[in-house]
Amino acid sequence: MVILAIRTVILYLVVVLAMRLMGKREIGQLQPFELVVILMISDLAAVPSEDVGIPLFAGVIPILVLVLMSISLSYLELKSERARDILNGKPSILIERGRIVEGELVRNRLPLTDLVEELRMQSIPNINDVEFAILETNGKISVLPKANKRPVTPEDLKLQPGYEGLPCVFIMDGRLQQEAFARSGKSEVWLKNQLKKHNLNSVKEVLFASLDSSGNVYLQAKEKYMKKEGR
Repeated sequence: MVILAIRTVILYLVVVLAMRLMGKREIGQLQPFELVVILMISDLAAVPSEDVGIPLFAGVIPILVLVLMSISLSYLELKSERARDILNGKPSILIERGRIVEGELVRNRLPLTDLVEELRMQSIPNINDVEFAILETNGKISVLPKANKRPVTPEDLKLQPGYEGLPCVFIMDGRLQQEAFARSGKSEVWLKNQLKKHNLNSVKEVLFASLDSSGNVYLQAKEKYMKKEGR
């Protein structure tokens, strides 16, 4: 039983390493060949973990080979547009200028009800409001509304909003994030003063603290220190 548990842990770590080497895509963003690799890896890892009579390397080596193939194909995609088209296919235009392209729905075996549902999920109930709807190679549908149906932007109103960068997080669940001081130019003395303003004495009492590009501080104490903070 102990040996079986150890084998399972080793295979688990190998699969996690394999997933990390393949990149950080979400499941919905996987290309077909990447999904095939993941399915094969899961099967290869399951067999040695269930049967101690099968050598551990009988599962580890094929997994590493599949990962190497996946990485190689990914680099091939970067270098060759033709290879990318062969491996992933090409995007399909499902709606063009408010008109459904029926042939593309048939070719991609996509029911019209699924297309309408996707439009509703993107807050577009009327097909006539769509300039283009494109079925991407990862299976997702990109929808571009017509110009007069798009949300108003500051540029449309001739406004020039200020720069809004990423906030600097100083405290995360009671732990000090040292890199935030270098990014923001602030010091630990400044941070201690911010804690005093909220009647807090220690970083450990803070759930989250950040500083945005406009100089606004967001600070929230942990629940057991809320009363102390005066909230």
